[in-house]
Amino acid sequence: MISIEAAFDRAGAHTEIRLHGDCHPGNILWRDGPLFVDLDDCRTGPAIQDLWMLLSGETHEMADQMKDVLEGYTQFHDFDRRELGLIEALRTLRMLHHAAWLAKRWQDPAFPIAFPWFGEPRYWEDLILSLREQLGRMHELPLEIPA
Repeated sequence: MISIEAAFDRAGAHTEIRLHGDCHPGNILWRDGPLFVDLDDCRTGPAIQDLWMLLSGETHEMADQMKDVLEGYTQFHDFDRRELGLIEALRTLRMLHHAAWLAKRWQDPAFPIAFPWFGEPRYWEDLILSLREQLGRMHELPLEIPA
């Protein structure tokens, strides 16, 4: 958690806004424009929380994607680029929260059926490896957006 706290300290004070909270492409339907679905994770936080989940691929691909996202986003709301330094901390928190969400509901008979991999040692080994990788990513420079 120290690296997560350090990322927030480095980013400095940020404005908190109302967020979708789970804003990834699978939660956006298109019909005469975008329709956002699955609103049960709405929360308050930095704008980057709803933007980073729209990105995928390698770092340079995510940087290009973020440029496009911010071009549209800033037509409606200001964006503090210091928040880019929160992406990996927020990704790490999402990983931890997802594992905790499953663990809290594991006694529900539907969960072992829907998420059979959760009870397997391989899931936990992969999660630990991913968290170690995230630790390294949190020590890297923030995503640089091309001009």
